[in-house]
Amino acid sequence: MTIEELIRLIWELFEAGGIVMPPLLLCALLLWYGLGYRFSILKSSGSMGVRDMLKFYQEDPGRPAKSIVEQAVQQGVTLKNKHVGNLKQLRRFLDAAFYEYEKEIKSFSVLVKTVVVISPLLGLLGTVVGMVETFDSLASMALFSQSGGIAGGISQALFSTQMGLAVAIPGLLVHSILNKKQQQIEKDLRQIKSLLCSQPITS
Repeated sequence: MTIEELIRLIWELFEAGGIVMPPLLLCALLLWYGLGYRFSILKSSGSMGVRDMLKFYQEDPGRPAKSIVEQAVQQGVTLKNKHVGNLKQLRRFLDAAFYEYEKEIKSFSVLVKTVVVISPLLGLLGTVVGMVETFDSLASMALFSQSGGIAGGISQALFSTQMGLAVAIPGLLVHSILNKKQQQIEKDLRQIKSLLCSQPITS
């Protein structure tokens, strides 16, 4: 598909959906940018559990961290080596250090939720606009007006609703999956702090 054909297709979509298409397109771009960022942040650290990870990084602290949980483990082990004799102080330092990780895994969560809620409402707004055009055509008997009349109004109403749902539904499903990953990471971070502040880790 050439650039000219892509531009023509986008323009046809804008015409078919009416005035709500530009904000819907913006919502789709923001949604998938936010989901893509969250997916990259919430990637898992493989099948290794927290206890095994802690042992591994205690033996090899310089191993590169590939996920946010591994980064937390690496930093936690470093802090424990510095404050091994004072568990209360260690807990305070871990809470401060892990706050950034807890904040990071929530990035764009509010944006994604907002877009998922707004998109169907924009589609509904397009439906209302399309039906208003339909009733205007009925009132003026302009069945074959330049704007498409009754057929154009109904088409716009259905298309805008479809686009609103097409943006929201996949976003909601992916957001739910990523939320489960976020909850698992939050659980792992709590477990890391508990294990580091307890007795030496045993098998």
